Amino acid sequence: MSVAVAQPARRRLSLVPELTQGFDNLRAHKLRSILTMLGMIFGVAAVIAMLSIGAGAQQQVIAFIEQLGVRNIIVEARESTDYQAYQTVRKLSPGLSFRDARAIEASLPGIRAMSARKRLVPSKILPKPQGDVPAVFGVAAVFQSEIGGLHVSSGRFFTDAEDLAATAVAVLGQSAATGLFGAESPVGRFVKLNDEWFRIVGVVAPRLAVQGDVGGLPVQDSNNVIYVPIRAAILRMEDARGYLRDEIDAIYLTLEAEDQMTTAGALVRGLLNTAHRDAGDFSVIVPAELLAQQQQTRRLFLYVMVAIASISLLVGGIGIMNIMLASVMERTREIGVRRAVGATRRDIIRQFLIETTLITVTGGIAGTVAGILLSHLVAYLAGWSTVVTVTSVVVACAVSVTVGIVFGLYPAARAARLDPVYALHYE
Repeated sequence: MSVAVAQPARRRLSLVPELTQGFDNLRAHKLRSILTMLGMIFGVAAVIAMLSIGAGAQQQVIAFIEQLGVRNIIVEARESTDYQAYQTVRKLSPGLSFRDARAIEASLPGIRAMSARKRLVPSKILPKPQGDVPAVFGVAAVFQSEIGGLHVSSGRFFTDAEDLAATAVAVLGQSAATGLFGAESPVGRFVKLNDEWFRIVGVVAPRLAVQGDVGGLPVQDSNNVIYVPIRAAILRMEDARGYLRDEIDAIYLTLEAEDQMTTAGALVRGLLNTAHRDAGDFSVIVPAELLAQQQQTRRLFLYVMVAIASISLLVGGIGIMNIMLASVMERTREIGVRRAVGATRRDIIRQFLIETTLITVTGGIAGTVAGILLSHLVAYLAGWSTVVTVTSVVVACAVSVTVGIVFGLYPAARAARLDPVYALHYE
């Protein structure tokens, strides 16, 4: 028993001189060692930075989709931009309307909440906004808690009674509040939308927004929005191009059960396609389906990045092999002396593999630090969301060490196969 325990301890002690010798050999050729490590450093840094940028973008999109509500179904109108296109579509379809909302409510079981939406961009607004003009969303009062998950940071949201009475009240998104009133509290003040004054009753807490189209949803800063009762939007706000617009431009549904989302989405599509005679003037967005697609895309992205990591680090591995082969030629006499004094082929292989591992591990650590700093620098300069995950660091380091060891095996084996007599006489 004591002999069996002592053998691993002796093996560990035997590695200490080889590690020391490996460090001495690398220090003896500092410039060459550093240049060899650069391939690993750049490869690992690039992989971690790419994975962090991709993970940040994917995480932001997934969080945005979750914000839409995994139990929600959104019907978005595709409204015409000119009169000729409007006439072509109207020959087939009357456009999205409250009648569609009532038909969906009557045909689809398990609806927990429903709200139509009327989206308008006011031609006149006072106070004058500092930045882009906020969009006006006319929605039902139930949109705040049951559908949109809006959190009111100050004041309150409008009520069902105010919606039924088409009361001129408004709730501002965070960016809209800042753009119109700066740092002052807007609650209790008034904003003029077209020709109507609306009393501000609340401000919505900041919401996540993404730049770009997600699943067919129109690009819209969800913080630069003014929420008003939908009846007030339709009755009180004039729209210069209203003749080109549908009665409503979206329908939001929240269902009781999450497992019926795919079936419910297909039912809504079929129902509206029949009513609109396949005019293609609407799109049905099911956030649960988008979430599943994004998660699948995230996994595929990870696989692609691992492949890119392998290719980029392959270059560093080739550099390591080249340097180690040159090192074998330079140290031929040293190898012959070690073999002559009793070193086995396994000892020679282990010595060269230790030096290769030292290069890759050092390069991997330095590359990891550089990759993390690079991802933070990209986030700071470009304003992108970056996420350095443990997976990206582990993958990059594991691939770098693996590549280094694999490409160090051939030079090590070549060194071990040298004939001791030939090596001793090598000049």
